[in-house]
Amino acid sequence: MALDRAARLRVALDRDGATCVWCGRAFTAQIVPTTEHVVPRVKGGPSWPENEVAACRRCNSDRGHRGPVEWLEECIRRGWDPDEERVVRSLAQVAGAIVREGGRRRARPYLDGQLRRLRRRVADAPLA
Repeated sequence: MALDRAARLRVALDRDGATCVWCGRAFTAQIVPTTEHVVPRVKGGPSWPENEVAACRRCNSDRGHRGPVEWLEECIRRGWDPDEERVVRSLAQVAGAIVREGGRRRARPYLDGQLRRLRRRVADAPLA
């Protein structure tokens, strides 16, 4: 049985904690969580728990249809504290769910491109 939007948001919050994946702010009465599709719906991203994380309204709105890696880099540029591990984990889980469930022809090449960009990003990162 498919979960409704509120239930999917609860799953994301229970799984990932009560902070925005993009800016790192804790959710409060003023900073309300929303369901954020890591692979955007317009790119074929499913409304599955694997593809959804919690984000604040500001980040969800500002991101629009930008790719997760592009938006992750923009968040860092803005001086925010995005949860890169959560983004990487979510993209990997979406890839696994698509293999399991099948379908999502539009999402597959998009997802593969995002995963390549993430690998490149990690490889190009300066050593600490």
